[in-house]
Amino acid sequence: MSDKAENLTDLADRYGSDKGSTKHRYTELYHMLFHPYRRRKITFLEMGLLIGGPEHGIDKDRKTEDCPSIRMWLEYFPNANIHGLDVSDFSWFKHERFTFHRCDMDDRAEIARAAQEITPAPDIIIDDASHASHHQQNGFLEMFPRLASGGLYVIEDLRWQPEPYEKPGITKTAALFRSFQDDRKFTHSDPAVAEEFNALIPEISACIIEPVKYQRKRRDQVMVVHKR
Repeated sequence: MSDKAENLTDLADRYGSDKGSTKHRYTELYHMLFHPYRRRKITFLEMGLLIGGPEHGIDKDRKTEDCPSIRMWLEYFPNANIHGLDVSDFSWFKHERFTFHRCDMDDRAEIARAAQEITPAPDIIIDDASHASHHQQNGFLEMFPRLASGGLYVIEDLRWQPEPYEKPGITKTAALFRSFQDDRKFTHSDPAVAEEFNALIPEISACIIEPVKYQRKRRDQVMVVHKR
């Protein structure tokens, strides 16, 4: 495999993923974090497989024709089992190392079911789904306990929440994890949700939140949590 192919940003740009240099630049961070996993036989999960869908006012049963980031991950991790989760149907995408799970992030029971189907336990999870605060929080509460020890949990696009989904008055995910960073305790508008997050603190060894394009004065954008 060529040196160029080993650079995740090059792969993102080649496959048309918005994680690369043309938009978010997440791959610059991911290449540094994920490179030690590069040739290992890991389990990898991405939630949210293609821009569009109900968060943009498009029917969840829309026709889907590409999986740019999944194509990227399959090449970047040549020995990994890659899992994809989405509210829309991507079951047409076939690869011997890819498994698709259709799931509505509004339904924690569906997320829990999908989590049980993903074996062995994921080493890396990326949430690039609807970006609604409660969906991100549902996903974390159900999926983080399933993450392998030493694994990484990423939530993208913290700065944006979709109007069709976002619940009024809910604590934003970025603010939720900022409260943990500041006080080593999660604070949430819903005490029951706060209690669930606080119960996970013993499993969290580190949490970083990076701003848009890594520019200090811009809004929160991507978060990485490391599991003990």
